[in-house]
Amino acid sequence: MSQSKSVRSLQHVQWRDYLELCKPRVVAVMLLTAIVGMFLARTELPPWHLVLWATIGIGLASGGAAAVNHVLDNKIDEKMYRTRRRPLPQGRLSQQQALVFACVISVVGLTILALLVNPLTAVLTLLALLGYAVVYTVYLKRATPQNIVIGGIAGAAPPMLGWVAITGSIEANSLLLVLIIFAWTPPHFWSLCLARKADYQNAGIPMLPVTHGETYTKIQILLYSLLMVATTALPYLTGMSGLIYLLGISILNIRFLHWGWKVFTDVSGSQMAMFRYSIYYIMWLFVVLLIDHYSMGLVFGL
Repeated sequence: MSQSKSVRSLQHVQWRDYLELCKPRVVAVMLLTAIVGMFLARTELPPWHLVLWATIGIGLASGGAAAVNHVLDNKIDEKMYRTRRRPLPQGRLSQQQALVFACVISVVGLTILALLVNPLTAVLTLLALLGYAVVYTVYLKRATPQNIVIGGIAGAAPPMLGWVAITGSIEANSLLLVLIIFAWTPPHFWSLCLARKADYQNAGIPMLPVTHGETYTKIQILLYSLLMVATTALPYLTGMSGLIYLLGISILNIRFLHWGWKVFTDVSGSQMAMFRYSIYYIMWLFVVLLIDHYSMGLVFGL
């Protein structure tokens, strides 16, 4: 891109460009899981001020991590059809503008968590931010086809962060929520990688379909889907949730496995369809957990 074009583009910076840096759709899903984690942490309703400040703090820190990802992946984004229209590849924002923005909202978010929620939530959020923005983006993404598996722990943290925001401590059930998202992440993301294999190949990113082929990736999607189904049974088996959750998650899991099988058997359009469904899946899973939680509270309160 020429310097004159970059200058013209930077003169028309809009708030939407900064919002896009935060990956608002991704952050919205993360915040949903975090908020549900807050409400699951206690049988009674959590203090509203903690819910408010924790949501703002976690949201700002997550947006900051996403913006750092934009800066570090700028050259990769230029080569990929799916990402080349982002603000940095298009020259609508400079890397310096994006990095300053990322630092400011991250610091504000972490400060809110440390001062208005509790220090442990701030520390854990910082670790998750560094895990995604630095460990995954800088190293894992470029080093190994298991990047999604290893780096998935950072993206799985939000429900635990929400839980800790209310309780001030890490508890077994909060880690169970992390485990569910951790197991969900590989089939969720690998279905997208299959559909966008040429993009990752062109950018030189060693995603599983590029390094090990499509057949191997489809097998892994099925295996991790089965692992995910097993982990989603744990809230019921441990007594964390009841029959409403069991019924809801059974329906969601049957549909998830249905899409996994379609991907495995090369049904046209199934890869992106599974990716889209997986997003709704994780959202509905946490909604069902929440409904079940308060339904159980009403039953035991009678």
